[in-house]
Amino acid sequence: MSTASGTLAERYAAVRDLTEHLASPLSPEDQCIQTMDDVSPTKWHRAHTTWFFETFLLKPHHGGYREVDPIYGYLFNSYYEAVGRRHPRPRRGIISRPSAAEVADYRAQVDAAMADLLSDGLAGPVADLVELGLNHEQQHQELLLMDIKHVLSCNPAQPVYRPAPECGPASGASPAAAWVGFAGGRGALGHDGESFAFDNETPRHEVLLGPYELSSRLVTCGEWLEFMADGGYRTPTLWLSDGWGAVQDSGWSAPLYWMPDVAPSAGAADGWSVFTLAGRRPVRADEPVCHVSYYEADAFARWAGARLPTEAEWESATAPTPAGEANLLDAGVLHPRPASGDGLAQLFGDVWEWTASSYSAYPGFVPAAGAVGEYNGKFMINQMVLRGGCCATPADHVRPTYRNFFAPGTRWHFSGLRLARDAG
Repeated sequence: MSTASGTLAERYAAVRDLTEHLASPLSPEDQCIQTMDDVSPTKWHRAHTTWFFETFLLKPHHGGYREVDPIYGYLFNSYYEAVGRRHPRPRRGIISRPSAAEVADYRAQVDAAMADLLSDGLAGPVADLVELGLNHEQQHQELLLMDIKHVLSCNPAQPVYRPAPECGPASGASPAAAWVGFAGGRGALGHDGESFAFDNETPRHEVLLGPYELSSRLVTCGEWLEFMADGGYRTPTLWLSDGWGAVQDSGWSAPLYWMPDVAPSAGAADGWSVFTLAGRRPVRADEPVCHVSYYEADAFARWAGARLPTEAEWESATAPTPAGEANLLDAGVLHPRPASGDGLAQLFGDVWEWTASSYSAYPGFVPAAGAVGEYNGKFMINQMVLRGGCCATPADHVRPTYRNFFAPGTRWHFSGLRLARDAG
């Protein structure tokens, strides 16, 4: 991407405006709620992304800039220990002030100062830092939707965030899954450095893969119902030890947001409903299953006589494939859609795909100097890698080398799975 001031300024404005657009259906009361430790209030996302630009761009690089309010550095710092003390994450929901309106004013003041900074023309490390901030905000756009979905699902009224666009009637069936083979051999994993990437996508390095096969599409809700009916959540031999403990401790018997309370309807999975950002509705058997943990994905793969792909297998198979017409945030659906077409489908969008790879550093990885070095490297423990983006990921934010990561027991994110197996 060009770092000419006009181009960078336009991108800055577009990304910041999209955050406000995503928050616009929500009341001030909606924006203050935190329903679990992993969820942050919408108001906090809007303020934290603003704090990032204020802290890492304006204060060091815009002469004479004065921070809007010193307390914001404490309230809206996420995990940057090098920057200073921070408010505990599980207690973000008790911050009634600043109000949502005051956060909007905070964003406006920082945006005005950033417009002035960008008008001077930026290049090199400072322009790169702006690009990092914009990609960071795009991550929080997805988090905003994940989190408000959980918030609204906890409301007994099951309110709608936004009505769903018309996607056609439920067919009740998906294209038959087929195995797509790959020869393996020597290849490369990681970003080539030709455009923006997070540091955890580098350095590019050589890998050696054996022959393998990937399923042509994502696992569907209908297939998940077969797993459930066959005692999948009641069979300890299918589960990793920690996963079986999570099933017992949390009482899992279906994906997150599913409830056994809807009368049968055409094309739906009889007897089950799912909460979506467009409200509660019947589960469609042909849709990709969503909101399952790594433990659940791994147990399903074992039940199916398969496994999850490694991230090297996924990236090697996916690298030549553009995102194209994938179901990403820009499509406006905000829910997984059934597969269509032939060949390897749904590589991007719909749901993040769990891989069998733990989140760790690539050979030769060195975190960036200073506070921004805390962005990814400090989390390279006790997490699993997901690939491909989801229905809430901005289209220009996803790429074949993108490494998302979550703890294996989490499932409030838009996560699903694709099966893999060794060839031959």
